[in-house]
Amino acid sequence: MTNKNILVTGGAGFIGSAVIRYLINETNSNVLNIDKLTYAGNLESLASVNDNPHYQFLHADICDKSAMTKAFQDFQPNIVMHLAAESHVDRSIDGPMDFIQTNIIGTYNLLEVARNYWQNLTEDKKSRFKFHHISTDEVYGDLEGTDDLFTEETSYSPSSPYSASKASSDHLVRAWHRTYGLPIVITNCSNNYGPYHFPEKLIPLVILNALDGKPLPVYGDGKQIRDWLYVEDHARALYLVATTAKVGETYNIGGHNEKQNIDVVKTICTILDNIKPRTDGQSYTQQITFVKDRPGHDLRYAIDASKIQQELNWQPQETFESGIQKTVEWYLSNQAWVNHVKSGEYQHWVEKQYQ
Repeated sequence: MTNKNILVTGGAGFIGSAVIRYLINETNSNVLNIDKLTYAGNLESLASVNDNPHYQFLHADICDKSAMTKAFQDFQPNIVMHLAAESHVDRSIDGPMDFIQTNIIGTYNLLEVARNYWQNLTEDKKSRFKFHHISTDEVYGDLEGTDDLFTEETSYSPSSPYSASKASSDHLVRAWHRTYGLPIVITNCSNNYGPYHFPEKLIPLVILNALDGKPLPVYGDGKQIRDWLYVEDHARALYLVATTAKVGETYNIGGHNEKQNIDVVKTICTILDNIKPRTDGQSYTQQITFVKDRPGHDLRYAIDASKIQQELNWQPQETFESGIQKTVEWYLSNQAWVNHVKSGEYQHWVEKQYQ
C-alpha cells in the first residue's frame, strides 16, 4: 500500500506536535505540517523529526486561501488533520477576535480549499480522502450532575468565546459534509496534558511555578472537574479515527480520568515532594493560592468515550497517575525547552531555522 500523505494544520502546537511525532515515528505517512507559528506554536517540539525525509514544514496561515490552495496542490493529501486553532479560554475572554478569525474563518477557508481539491480528484482518490476536524469537549458546555457524561449526541451549549468559536467550526464541518458531500470526521476531546505543553495551561504552569517558588494559582475553590487525557494517547486515537472511522461520524475521546483541579495540583505537589523536594523541607502544597474564578467557568466536563472504544477498539494506555508522573519527570528533564519557551527564545529558533 502506498504511503498516506497527511496534511496537519497546527502541527507546531501541543496536540499537533504529538500527532506529528506519532505519525513520523509509528506510521509510514508523509506529513506536511502547516502552522502560522503564533505564540503557542513551537517547532522545537518537533526537533526529533525535523530532519526526517517524510516530514516537511510550511509556515503559513490557514486564513490565506492561495497559500492553502498551493499547499494542497503541491502535497496532494489523502487525509487532512485540522488542529490549527486558538485554544486558550482565558485569552479568548481578553481578546475574542483572534479566535473568531482562526477558528471560524480559518476553518471555513480550509473547508473550501479542501472541497475544491477533493472535487477534482479521480474517483479512486476521492473515495480515500478524509477531512478530520479536531475539536474539544468544551463545545458541550457544563454538566449538571456528578454522574452525567458528554456523549456524541449531547447538544452544544458553549460558555466562552473559545468554545463558541470551536462549536461554530464543528457546525461548519458538518454542513460541508451534508451540503457538499465532503468526507469528514470530527473528534471532541477532553483536557490534554503531557510533554511539550505550553506553560500557561494548568499542569505545566503548576509544575514550573512550584519549581520557581511561585504561587500555584487555583481558580475559585478548585472544585472544577475535568477529564484528563494524556496527549500521546490522544495522538494514537486521532490517527485511528483519521484512517479507519466511517465518514460523517463523530467520536468523543477522553482519558477516563475525572479529577478536581485542586486534586490535580496536589498530585503534582506530592510527586515533586518525592522527586525534587523543596530545600526548606516544606511541601509544595504550601504554594497553593486560591484566586478569583474566571467568568463563565464551567464546573464539570466529563466524556463518555465508549463509542471509540467499542467501534475502533481504542482506549487510553496511561492512567492519570502514570501520565502525570511521566509529565512531571519530562519537565524536570527538559529544562532547555522550558527555558526557551519562557524566554521566547523558541521564536528565535524558528527564525534561525526557517528564514
